[in-house]
Amino acid sequence: MSDMPEMGAKMTLRSFFRSILLLLLTLLFTGVHPAVADSSHARIIRLSLVQGDVRFARDTHGDPLNDQKAVWETAVLNLPIRQGYVVATDNGRAEVEFENGAMAFLSENTVLEFYDLSLDDGARTTRLVLRQGTASFYVNPGGSDYFSVTGGDFTVEASGRAGFRMDNFDDGSNVNVLKGYVNVRHKDDTTSLEKGQSFSMRTGEDSSVNVGRLPENDDFDRWVSGREDSVVTATTAAMQYTSSPYYSSGFADLYTYGSWYPIAGYGNCWRPYGVGLGWSPFDYGNWYSDPVFGWSFIGYQPWGWLPYHFGGWIFEPGFGWVWAPTGFGVWNRRVPWRPVTAVWVRSGGTLGLVPAHPLDVRGKAPLNLGQGVMSVGGRAASESVAGSSSTNWKVLKQPPREALVSSVAASSPPARLSRTVLAGNGASRVVTLNKDSSIAYDPHEHRFVNNNAPPQETKTESRAANGQAENAGTSMATATHVPGASASERAGISAATITRAAGAATVPERAGISTATVPRPPRNMTPPPPPRASGFGGGSSAGSSRWSASGRSSAPSVPASHPAPAPSGHPH
Repeated sequence: MSDMPEMGAKMTLRSFFRSILLLLLTLLFTGVHPAVADSSHARIIRLSLVQGDVRFARDTHGDPLNDQKAVWETAVLNLPIRQGYVVATDNGRAEVEFENGAMAFLSENTVLEFYDLSLDDGARTTRLVLRQGTASFYVNPGGSDYFSVTGGDFTVEASGRAGFRMDNFDDGSNVNVLKGYVNVRHKDDTTSLEKGQSFSMRTGEDSSVNVGRLPENDDFDRWVSGREDSVVTATTAAMQYTSSPYYSSGFADLYTYGSWYPIAGYGNCWRPYGVGLGWSPFDYGNWYSDPVFGWSFIGYQPWGWLPYHFGGWIFEPGFGWVWAPTGFGVWNRRVPWRPVTAVWVRSGGTLGLVPAHPLDVRGKAPLNLGQGVMSVGGRAASESVAGSSSTNWKVLKQPPREALVSSVAASSPPARLSRTVLAGNGASRVVTLNKDSSIAYDPHEHRFVNNNAPPQETKTESRAANGQAENAGTSMATATHVPGASASERAGISAATITRAAGAATVPERAGISTATVPRPPRNMTPPPPPRASGFGGGSSAGSSRWSASGRSSAPSVPASHPAPAPSGHPH
């Protein structure tokens, strides 16, 4: 019994030295000095929720809906997104989670382009383009970050914590501020908005700017609010198990789908619910190839983002495989994103991968090799083959490109919908025009009109005394200002012809209107460059030498071994 205190002291000392070694290696591979080469690192963000029909394209030219060469693929949960990607919904919704807790929510029939996701000396520049549809954004920029969304004829910028919804349709666009403050930039004019205000503008009409109150919440607003609340709650609960107060996307899912266990020398480690001792981290997932970051593992599970791109894996007797969130507490420095938290190895004709250990040294035999090697071929990893530190396994920097097969399926281009914003009393509403609609866009009037109505009736003034249009031939521009009327009543057409798109329980029909019938109004939706001065969020260097003559930044070339930085902000 007298030996027990001595044994306990030795174990404690051993755990202490292992913790120090882990910390030193973490500092070595994640960096503790200011990010010297951050400008060479691409930012990688996450498609965090997919509901229904969602698709994506990469590196399109101009308007993605007009790019005949664009290749569209089916979007899957936990898809890595970089600069140049476009995400589109049809009969579905989507959610995108950024590194610092910012989020984007896409409604049905929406196209969002990730025009600029760049990094300059630790400052994140985010410029998005809402090509069509409805999307809400929660923004949480760091002190030097820049965040903007361009839709229609104006750009919304958020320099602090804010939430806003944008609608962008054929005849106009609007933004509703739900939290905080935003600035709206249109040409040389800037309008400041605060919570509770709405800004709307008709296509090509500078004089049509209207600042009013918010409309009542619809179904999409309530869905977004519920998603935000659930992510905030789960993230706060999960981050108590790490040694860092700083955010990284995916922590919320760990709280929801697994448990944390204290492991000597490594702190709190995580393990998913419902798996046995024989479970291997790469049992359920698939591969996806991108020309910038190469082959990336996509976990099928809702939690399959953070453990497959950050930290490392430990095989602990009595627990099996657990994930260690190493590096998140190192003096607020970046944690490198990796295409897969594993080491590629080859023996003869067998290609395999080994879960990466937190103490692995790049180029050396992985410490988890003795636990077995996952044989990899085609679309997925298979059963473990015998592995040993003495076995002749050669470490590879990356797998041969032809050795894997992508699980992402081809898809068709998204449909372009012809939709209009009906504004009244500062509260905007949206209608969708189907193929049988008599409503057409008038490029001279910059508005939608009932093209079956007699000419003299299209200019009839609203009598508005009883809150309804005078007759079915009332013009769209006049009818939109009738207070108290429904969307179809204000438009002067039947509800069967127009389907409410925003907040509707069902998804609107595809428009099916050809561009010959409803001309698409010309719109230049190139986002403005971030301010060079530090007055807006401190993003002074983001708009300098990186911009080409066309105003668009080129996607940085990023080695797969040095990917995106970790966040410096706080969750929500």
